[in-house]
Amino acid sequence: MKILGIDTNAKTRKGLKKGFATAISYLAPSNASGVTNTCPSASKGCREACLFMSGRGVMSPVMEARINKTKFFVNDQRAYLLQLKKELTAFIKSSAKKAKTPCARLNGTSDIAWETVTLDGKNIMQHFPDLQFYDYTKRVDRMLNFLDGSMPSNYHLTFSRSENTSGKTVKSILAYGGNVAVVYADALPVWDFGAEVINGDEDDLRFTDPRGKVVGLVYKRAKGVTVEDARESGFVL
Repeated sequence: MKILGIDTNAKTRKGLKKGFATAISYLAPSNASGVTNTCPSASKGCREACLFMSGRGVMSPVMEARINKTKFFVNDQRAYLLQLKKELTAFIKSSAKKAKTPCARLNGTSDIAWETVTLDGKNIMQHFPDLQFYDYTKRVDRMLNFLDGSMPSNYHLTFSRSENTSGKTVKSILAYGGNVAVVYADALPVWDFGAEVINGDEDDLRFTDPRGKVVGLVYKRAKGVTVEDARESGFVL
C-alpha cells in the first residue's frame, strides 16, 4: 500500500514551476475511518466542507484507499512509519534526478501531530532533517508550539481558521508572525483581520509565504454542500 502521492493534485503540481516536488499523504479525515479521529479540532463546518468530499475524493476507491491507509497507521504504526521512510527516501532521490527541491505534507486531509509520532525515538521530521515538511492545522496548541520554536526546525505550520476560531485568536497568531488560512466564497479581499491577504491558491508551498499574512483560499465545493451552506455555517467568509 502506497502512503504518498507525488504531485498528484492540481495545487501541488503548481509548485513544479517554482522548482519544488511535493509528496502528500491523504488519510481519512475526522472520524471517517471508524478507527480514530485524525482531526481532533475539526469544526462542523470543516467536516461538511472537507476536501475529502471534493474532487477525486468523492470516488469510492479513493475514499476506501484513504480509510485503509488510516487503519494501517492505527493498527501497525511502526510498519506504517517504516513504509513512510522508504517512500520519502525514494522521493528525495527521484526529486534530485529531476532537479527539483523535495517537500512533504503528511496531513493532506488530516491533522495528526506528527511531531509526537516516533520511530526508534525520533519523529519523521528528525529522520529527514534536510527535507522540508509542512502542514495546515486547526489545533491551536500545535500552532503555538510552532510559533514558540518547539517544533522541528524543518516543519512549517499554517493555522487554518474555522467558524469556531475567534477573530481574537486569528489576530493573535498573525501578530506573533504566524500565517492563517481563511476560506472565502469567491474573490479574495486585499486585507482582513488586520493583515494583508495573499493568494494561497497560487501554489501549496506554504513554507515560502511571508510571515504574518492571511492565506486566502477560494472555497472548493464539497459534494452536496453549496457555497451558501458553507457561508451560513461560518466556515467560509
